[in-house]
Formats: sequence, structure tokens, C-alpha cells
Amino acid sequence: MEKYLIINADDFGMCRAANLATFDLFEKGGISSATIMMPCPWAPEAVKWAASHPEYAVGVHLTLTSEWKYYRWGPVAQSGTDSLRDEYGYMYPECDEFEENCDIDEVETEIRAQVALAKRLGLNPSHLDNHMGSLYGFNGNMEVMPRTLEICGELGYAFRLFRSLRREFIPSTFPQDLPLDLLNMLVAGYVSIADEKGVPLIDNILFPEWTEDGKADYETYREYMLTRLANIPEGEITETFIHPSLECDELKGITSLWHCRVWEHRLFSDPKTRQHLESHGVKYINYRDVVRMRKEQASKE
Repeated sequence: MEKYLIINADDFGMCRAANLATFDLFEKGGISSATIMMPCPWAPEAVKWAASHPEYAVGVHLTLTSEWKYYRWGPVAQSGTDSLRDEYGYMYPECDEFEENCDIDEVETEIRAQVALAKRLGLNPSHLDNHMGSLYGFNGNMEVMPRTLEICGELGYAFRLFRSLRREFIPSTFPQDLPLDLLNMLVAGYVSIADEKGVPLIDNILFPEWTEDGKADYETYREYMLTRLANIPEGEITETFIHPSLECDELKGITSLWHCRVWEHRLFSDPKTRQHLESHGVKYINYRDVVRMRKEQASKE
């Protein structure tokens, strides 16, 4: 059986270096999907490019946090979003701060504003997903994910939500105080809402894992990723996400881990990466394929 894989370039539109890397990876066949951060300064360029290349699946990377120290952004919606802003008017840096302070109606206002802006600029989104996982409620806010799924169902979008969480796919940086059984109970509740609202989902998500060894050496990172991706489950849809960028002063001014993003571009721009994965039965798909596959599955049930 084939192993279905979505490789999504997150943070499209975050900066120019991310845009150029994502353009390149689409054109080289290194990724199958990308999602745009609409509050960010380079989102208009990303949208314009995606609109002129409708053959590629590009969605909206719903952004409710602003994590960098010196590179910040605020909500797209100019009003009705006070609870989403820190003391300086930017989004909160961390997910727990967002979850603790957000008003659920203002979250909906901002989600709709980001999608509406993308469409107004010319994008026909293939799906929606979420920056930093702020909408999953892993810090205790049980309102944000159900409301997000309701919006997706109303607007007709697939969403990056996994039907179950595999232990081997969980990174070491994941909240350690959330047992796997409890996480899967939470996810099962979300999946039930998604199914009720008609929101197409993937089966698994393989979270990025940057070990200390992986950060230190490109070859170690490369071998680790090739092994991980080649061994995804057969007959299921798995997604992993990367944050590719080109090396430049702009990126180095944003994050001290700039080289990780540069390595992601390097790995997935190498045609040998896709050749290796396909030789192990991996088939690249995108969220348009997910929608089609779920419809076909439903028709057989």
C-alpha cells in the first residue's frame, strides 16, 4: 500500500527569504503544499505568487501568535481583537498566553479576517492550518479548536488536524504533562466535531523534531529526516511541516536558528530526497487530494 505524505511549507509570507525558498521548492517538486501567514509583511507577495500558480495547493496558516523578539505583527482585524494583543498591540509570543487571554468571539473575528484578506488578495485557499498549534487547546483552552472547526465547516475548508496521535511522532518539546491517552481523548473529541461539520482531516501528523545533534550537523539531520519520512504508515495520510528559508541577513536577524530553516530548504530542494521517499512507497499529495480522497471514502461507506 502507498504511504501518502503531505509536505507543507509553513510560514509562507513570514519574510522574503521564506517566500523565495517556498517558490523554489514548489517549482522543484520538493513540497506538495504551503500555508501563508496573513498578518506578516510578505504575505501579499506570497498570495500574488500563489494566485498566479493555481496548480499548487496553498492555504492559510491561521496565525494567533507572534513569537520573535524583534520581528512582530498584530492581528489582521483592526477592531474587535483587543484580547489577542499584548501590551504593545502585537499578538502574544506564546500559545499559553494566547489561550489564557483570548476571547473566543475575537478569535473567530481574526480567523475570518485572515481568510477574507487572503481571498481579497486573490488566493483560493486549499485548506487552513495553524501557526504554532495555538488553536489546538493543548494549554487548556477547550473553546478555540471547536470554534475553528465550525468555521472550517461553514467555509468548506479542510484543516490540519490528525485523527490520532502516534507516540513516535511526538517531539521531545511537546508538553510532557499531557499523557498520550489524554491527548488522544482530546483529539477524538475534536475529530467528532470535524466529522459532524464535514471538515476533511489527515490521519497523522509528524511533528518536526530538532535534536541537538540534528542542529549541529546537516548530514545527521538529513539522515534522520529521510528515515522518519520513509517509515510513515501505509495506507494513511501523514503530514509533516517545514519552515524553509534562504540564507540571508534578514533571516539571521529574525532567529538564531536560521540554519535549521536553510537546511530544510536544502534537503527538500534536493531531487534525491523525493526519489528516496518514492522508492520507499511514499506518494506526495496535497489537501485538494485529501478532500477528494475523503469524498471517495465516504461514498464507499
